[in-house]
Amino acid sequence: MIGIICAMDIELKQIRELACECENIKVASFEFVKGKIYGREVVMCVCGVGKVFAALCAHTMIMSFSPEIIINVGVAGNLSDKLKIGDIAIADSLVQHDMDTSALGDPVGLISGINVINFECSKPAVEKISAICNDIGINSLVGTIATGDRFVASQAEKDRIVSLFNGISCDMEGGAIAQACYINNVPFAAIRALSDDADSGSPSDFGEFCKTSAKNSAEVVRRFIENY
Repeated sequence: MIGIICAMDIELKQIRELACECENIKVASFEFVKGKIYGREVVMCVCGVGKVFAALCAHTMIMSFSPEIIINVGVAGNLSDKLKIGDIAIADSLVQHDMDTSALGDPVGLISGINVINFECSKPAVEKISAICNDIGINSLVGTIATGDRFVASQAEKDRIVSLFNGISCDMEGGAIAQACYINNVPFAAIRALSDDADSGSPSDFGEFCKTSAKNSAEVVRRFIENY
């Protein structure tokens, strides 16, 4: 079974439309859709925006459905000069850029207790997603996606994340989903289509390009499931 988590309905809608034999299952406050896409069992959920919703959803999905891999799909801000709006950022690791106990001598981003900064993604999944992007002609880049509970919309914040983590993209859920998967020993991946450049123009760009960017990420996921 493949688990798919998106923050917003607009990110999941086109993937959900591919599914058949669907069953809606509510666990706690999460509405999961269990079904099949190209004969593959899938379970999907819109988790809501932010790290807490994302981690709770991932953990609930793991405990309730035992997926063999979880993919976080959606849109995100661009941190790389090698990417533009509509392109795909593929995580080979995820970090939480707003986790900061550096006053105690820790490196920024360290998750206390498990002592992890970079949560490594499934290498086979990363390779397959990258190949899919190449095959369908969508420009993509593999690298670190940085997660935090803020919508990044300033050059200063963008520069900070790049300098600390060499991030290629920033989102608000992926690093939390990665942490939940890590502690439960479940492979994970993240596919992010870029909706804005994480700068002062991001609020207007996000509104304008979110839907078209989400379409690109959904197409990559469709092909991933088809060839899984």
